[in-house]
Amino acid sequence: MTDTSARFPYMDATLDIDQRVDDLLSRMEVKDKAGLLFQPMAQIGGIDEPGPFGKPPMRTLLDRRINHYNILFVPSAREIAQWHNAIQLRALQHPLGIPVTISSDPRHSFTNNPAMALLAGPFSQWPEPLGFAAVGSEELVEQFADVTRREYLAVGIRTALHPQVDLATEPRWARTAGTFGADAGLVARLGVAYVRGLQGDQVGTHSVSAMAKHFPGGGPQRDGEDPHFPYGREQVYPGGQFDLHLEPFRAVIAAGVSQIMPYYGIPVGTAYEEVGFSFNKGIVTGLLREQLGFDGIVCTDWGIISHTYWGVEHLSHEERMVKALDAGIDQFGGEDDADTLLALVTNGTVSEKRIDISVRRLLREKFRLGLFEAPFVDVGKAETLVGGPEARAAGVAAQAAAHTLLKNAEDGPGSLPLRGSPRLYIEGLAAEEIGDRAQVVATPDQADVAVLRLVAPWEQRGEAGTYETFFHAGSLAFPAAEVARIQAICRTTPTVVDIYLERPAILADIAEAAASLIANFGASPEAFVKVLFGEAAPQGRLPFDIPPSMAAVEASHSDVPFDTADPTFRFGFGLRYA
Repeated sequence: MTDTSARFPYMDATLDIDQRVDDLLSRMEVKDKAGLLFQPMAQIGGIDEPGPFGKPPMRTLLDRRINHYNILFVPSAREIAQWHNAIQLRALQHPLGIPVTISSDPRHSFTNNPAMALLAGPFSQWPEPLGFAAVGSEELVEQFADVTRREYLAVGIRTALHPQVDLATEPRWARTAGTFGADAGLVARLGVAYVRGLQGDQVGTHSVSAMAKHFPGGGPQRDGEDPHFPYGREQVYPGGQFDLHLEPFRAVIAAGVSQIMPYYGIPVGTAYEEVGFSFNKGIVTGLLREQLGFDGIVCTDWGIISHTYWGVEHLSHEERMVKALDAGIDQFGGEDDADTLLALVTNGTVSEKRIDISVRRLLREKFRLGLFEAPFVDVGKAETLVGGPEARAAGVAAQAAAHTLLKNAEDGPGSLPLRGSPRLYIEGLAAEEIGDRAQVVATPDQADVAVLRLVAPWEQRGEAGTYETFFHAGSLAFPAAEVARIQAICRTTPTVVDIYLERPAILADIAEAAASLIANFGASPEAFVKVLFGEAAPQGRLPFDIPPSMAAVEASHSDVPFDTADPTFRFGFGLRYA
């Protein structure tokens, strides 16, 4: 630690936070202020190793006075904590001793997409948010968020780039798994519980700051395509339900959420300017700040200046930065061009007074989190706390509970839970995961019961090797050949079908053929096998409708929940074991 505490009032924790912010702000150079407004992605490793996706090494970013970082791929908890401490030490060598804030996308579930969420790795593993919506328990969500908070704190992560409180009103949207489903009231309640579990009653030294996204609601995408890509940049409201998508944000703002992230999309056919939300003054300043009263940090989604600048393609790099600042954003997610902002302030294009507004919010957050008093973490504690046995067991229990039973054979083979020691034909499971509960056989005709674990279908986007391929979009219907193959197995032997619903797949033909049908929302083989054999019971209810056909999906309104005609299974449906 530097000796700033002996020289500067802002290091005196007995002073009011606003006094500390004022004192530190008065000592900052414009370069220090400019660096604070950027939050690039960082690579865990050596300080001179290249950053992810072509980003500069950490030494370069720290020299630009950048002190907010979003980490992606992680090794062990020990290595994260060691890297965090090394970066903090380097940052604190600056005369002002401003500590670093580390953030992360969700990393406690099953999604593995560097643009959305990452595999759990060393962290405990829980169902996707859809699974929490299936259970519907605010207490369970708060418990999960508290575990997330404690595991994040142990390795030095102080900002969660979640929860995602979008409404899943467009069934084809690739980001449905990260939502709490389609019902605005349920999403609002669970979003508040999530924020409470991360932050507590208010942000403090034991909090992880929550960044709710994607304002003003990222669900109503035209044709379900995602605005990470130009073909998905339009958000549409054919049902006139723009305000409905604000309800979860109203709730989390009232609950004290500390940060909010606008989405990439362009609002089409509304009263707002048709530019991406982070460039949209009517959205950020008019709606979020003035109408909804939010005075926390607004951080853009990642890369809006350099990659996803929808609606402002005609503007230069500098003009895009100016427009976003004028809209009211405080920080550029995924960007690191602090030198350009410094030049804009130096030449008078952007006033230092404008920068100070955002710097105050960002500094205040660091003080509230207690980073100036305790910038380092205990490496040994990180190794023992993260992914500990109690948290892992709770995660498996939640995965099991979130299973949603959609059809159950009345009796005999194929009725759930399985009993006795049946001969099983399995797909999507390994024999060792079944253990001694049953005898695994090679073909369906040798089996008493077939058990198939499936994943909701999608159409691949982008070329192999590009991150576009991580987005599961397009048709929700299984290919005809796959449906025929599954039906043939069902005709051969009673069949239990378990399907991972990261999106609401079209299931009518499979549901008719299967003896039993169960949905999961992110579940390990361990959790599924417990449900399969009655060692745990499915407690879920559908967090959205299951559409009957692609024609019905295409005819529905993207912004309206439960708008698909004659769903195969309705929102809230879920059977129970007898």
